[in-house]
Amino acid sequence: MKIVSRTHIGKVRSSNQDALLLQDGAHGLYGVADGMGGHKGGDVASKMAVVMLGRVLEDKSPSEKVLRAGIEEVNQLIFTEQLHNTDLSGMGTTLTVLWEDSNRLLLGHVGDSRAYHIRGGEIHQVSQDHSMVAELVRDGVLTEEQARVHPYRNIITRALGTADTIEVDVLEIERQEGDKFLLCSDGLSEYIRPEEMLEILTNKPMEDAADEMLQMALDGGGLDNITLLIAEVTA
Repeated sequence: MKIVSRTHIGKVRSSNQDALLLQDGAHGLYGVADGMGGHKGGDVASKMAVVMLGRVLEDKSPSEKVLRAGIEEVNQLIFTEQLHNTDLSGMGTTLTVLWEDSNRLLLGHVGDSRAYHIRGGEIHQVSQDHSMVAELVRDGVLTEEQARVHPYRNIITRALGTADTIEVDVLEIERQEGDKFLLCSDGLSEYIRPEEMLEILTNKPMEDAADEMLQMALDGGGLDNITLLIAEVTA
């Protein structure tokens, strides 16, 4: 796959607690993590997630079982670290990853960072937000528009490292040449609507598309760290 990524501290935060996973190879592994838990904890959790998952899966062949087990193992490592280090107490992180195989892609997901799939002129969010507001939308209590401005929209219900066990979403997607995927932290998705993402990703080269979306998030406020990864399936 062809990969383009960007990460930015934003306009308000004092540190960038997002992290990128960029592991090329026969089974490329790519992802975004968005840390939480204070100035130090969020930074440690997100970096642990991407580094440790890369190590855990480095010599393994892609399968749903192996991906889920790998993310569960990383959850245990982060949880143990925050139990034994009071400076890191309560830390956690989102994690959204793509794992490449010859004829398919595996998506692993925990939290409210997102994965979008672009195919045939359409865009679909293929990850499910693990957040309080997203659950209210799924239950029909809130509309999508209400959710976008809800004061509790950033409260997540699932994160790596906050408990000794974690439920991991794993999805298999058929590999098709020309497909694009956008993985991003909520510092991007809060400011750009899917239809805007689709237009940019369809009409701009990947490098230009990444720059434009990053700038849109900054122009929209840049209140959070901003991280995005665009992946295009090649032959």
